[in-house]
Amino acid sequence: MSATHTVQVNVCSLAEMGKRFSKAWNQAAAGEQVDETNVTFLDVQTMLDTLSPRRLDLLRHVRQYGASNVRELALALARDYKNVHQDVAVLEATGLLIRDGRKLSAPWDELQANVSLLPPLRPLPVS
Repeated sequence: MSATHTVQVNVCSLAEMGKRFSKAWNQAAAGEQVDETNVTFLDVQTMLDTLSPRRLDLLRHVRQYGASNVRELALALARDYKNVHQDVAVLEATGLLIRDGRKLSAPWDELQANVSLLPPLRPLPVS
């Protein structure tokens, strides 16, 4: 049985993201293997906008079939090229879609979402 490739999608503060990064950095510095991928959003609405149903369909299609380029992907999804191009740009910027030249891939078997209920830390006012 092969390992499942999972990306953790987090909604949390920059401080929480920094803690996760520091922990992974320290593990790597200690010679431990760090095999995790995280994508962090600072608010739920941005995550929901980024992971819209159409974009999730696009990720599923690319995961299953791959795509040689955006035009091929738009044709396969029966969607407008311009809209698919925009969706690809957003998903690529977040790291959920990977581009190698023109070829697109989504190497994740699943996305796991974590939403922090802790309030974001507010910086202290500077006097």
